[in-house]
Amino acid sequence: MPDYTLLGGGYQAVVSELGGALRALRHGDRDLVASWPEGGPIPYYSGTMLAPWPNRVVGGTYAFGDGRHRLPVNEPERGHALHGLVAGVRWECAEVLSVEDEHGHVRLTRTIEPVEGYPFRIALEVRHALSPAGLTTTLTAQNVGDSPAPYGCGPHPWLLAGPDVREYELDLPASRVLLTDETLAPTESAGVADTPYDFRRARLIGETAVDHAFTEIATGRVTVRGPAGEVEMTWDATALPWVQICTGTGLGHEGLAVEPMTCPPDAFNSGVDLIVLQPGDKHEATWTISVPGRDA
Repeated sequence: MPDYTLLGGGYQAVVSELGGALRALRHGDRDLVASWPEGGPIPYYSGTMLAPWPNRVVGGTYAFGDGRHRLPVNEPERGHALHGLVAGVRWECAEVLSVEDEHGHVRLTRTIEPVEGYPFRIALEVRHALSPAGLTTTLTAQNVGDSPAPYGCGPHPWLLAGPDVREYELDLPASRVLLTDETLAPTESAGVADTPYDFRRARLIGETAVDHAFTEIATGRVTVRGPAGEVEMTWDATALPWVQICTGTGLGHEGLAVEPMTCPPDAFNSGVDLIVLQPGDKHEATWTISVPGRDA
């Protein structure tokens, strides 16, 4: 399964057809995201596209329209349907352009055909574009079926600022956090003040274990600082009003997962910020990973 390498502005990005994923991103001699071997396997969804839902559908079941749907459960230890339908499948390359030190992009496509639990048809296109401002990714979805479809999306990079996430300083301008039970199913929304999840003023992660969705984001931006330097992810918070942060505590995986999302976990059931694509409707979401202060 081929990879596509983009160069420019001191960055090098490697994009895989597997999962439509960002497999590697470097600036100079430094990795900005956790990478994985060519052809996979992909550890912990690193760099993949999450659609037609990000995070979890609790119990793998939801009601939509006049029916109740049951998705295959791929998180059996918790009993949920996790991270959509396209993170581990092959995408097709529609276009690639690599112009060193100027700009370059690769465009991949994948159509979600009606399957068990998701009887809808969604055409997806992801465009990874590299410039001196960093790597900008745009995920576009269009309902090419004949009935309304529930939809949500997001990416799943693990940002790197050193080998130990406990040494990272996290700057996350979000005022609310979605609390969860022991299966990571959402329970209630709470203000971050006076909780372990208040990173509105940048501070060390330390021993705080985080695997939560945040919202009421003042600016679509997360900055991570650590022994290896800084890395930043930016996005339009009106299009992606949620962000999942995961320290990976206990996983043995490097980095901090920063996942801007259109909706919170289990939106197929709660309806919170759920997008309903009418036949022919499109949705677009864009985000950028860069080294702060390196904008063109």
